[in-house]
Amino acid sequence: MLKNYLKIAWKVLLRRKFFTFISLFGISFTLMVLMVATSLFDHAFGPQMPERETDRLLFVNQMREQVGSGQRSGPVSYHFLSRNVRTLQTPETVSINSVFTSVNSYVNNRKLALDIKFTDREFWDILNFNFLEGNAFSQQDVKSANRVAVINENTRQQYFGTEAAVGQYIEVDQVRYKVVGVVEDVPVLRLHSYADVWVPITLKSQDFNKPQLHGTYFATIMAREPADIPKIKEEYAAMIQEVEGRQPKKGTRLYSFPDTVLESFARTFLGNGREAGVGILYGILAVLAFLFMLLPTINLVSINISRIMERSSEIGVRKAFGASSTTIIGQFIVENLFLTLLGGLLGFLLSAGVLWLINDSGLIVYADLGLNLRVFAIGLLLCLVFGLISGVYPAYKISRLHAVEALKGGSK
Repeated sequence: MLKNYLKIAWKVLLRRKFFTFISLFGISFTLMVLMVATSLFDHAFGPQMPERETDRLLFVNQMREQVGSGQRSGPVSYHFLSRNVRTLQTPETVSINSVFTSVNSYVNNRKLALDIKFTDREFWDILNFNFLEGNAFSQQDVKSANRVAVINENTRQQYFGTEAAVGQYIEVDQVRYKVVGVVEDVPVLRLHSYADVWVPITLKSQDFNKPQLHGTYFATIMAREPADIPKIKEEYAAMIQEVEGRQPKKGTRLYSFPDTVLESFARTFLGNGREAGVGILYGILAVLAFLFMLLPTINLVSINISRIMERSSEIGVRKAFGASSTTIIGQFIVENLFLTLLGGLLGFLLSAGVLWLINDSGLIVYADLGLNLRVFAIGLLLCLVFGLISGVYPAYKISRLHAVEALKGGSK
């Protein structure tokens, strides 16, 4: 039966080219925008290199300190992370790395603006960078504060062109480093791992013993397995209470949390630094997606009603020969789903083109947006939902007509 429905649908769509074109345009444009937005979301928060194992990763980005009516919020100090976070028992590994900062470099009298990050050895053990040359600096390099660096592919090209970079030297912010590794470019949306140049954290040892809560550092925590994530959060919360009790100013309240990438974003912009805010974020995204799909869905419903009413005589004949309302509804839903999937395919092709333009434009530094399996699955789901919503009501309406009314064109 489904095969017959698809044959009928194909013949009908070819016969009614105007309605088919309008419907395909609306569906493909809507799904193109949704797919681009989904790809951006996945690029920023999904399991992407080098933060591949997102189900085992937590990040400490902020410390919010409140004393009476005054408050201070920002990245955390090395002193706090080293003494309190690195000593947690539940995690498998804890890394401390600096916030990336912009510095200048010069190549052949040409100024380069590079982002540099100071990291420990654990940083490279936790994150899955794709090395194009060499390797990460060693634990001994970190311990000895050696002036070595890992650079990204773009920096290698700027400095050395097509030559190998490992073993050569670069000068960044008036400091000369020996290149020990080259990694694939990391998109700027991956704030915890992004940089152009990575160097040993011990080169900033002047920050290590400053007894303060705030600084310019992050912590990256890796759990032994995803099931340990809640335990790490509980241990971290208990640790914060202890640190809070040791503060010299009475009534000091501290708010700091180990978050996933998505939780970190939601907490910063929606949770006021206290609540995670992920539910609010998903709610906002769902409402925006619904509102964006609502107008084209209404337009498509109107187009489908017009398209179906043109076939009222055909429906009347079929009903006169005994076709049930269920059969007619099924036929029109299959036709609409078929049309929606065609529009979805066109939308995927348009999305691929738009994403390529975004990658090539440089609007997002080192962006590598694409339509992976997760994005494809979401797009397919949206196609099916879109097709059902826009097809059920018109099919139901025409199926309720009596055979005589349908033969008269649907007028009562």
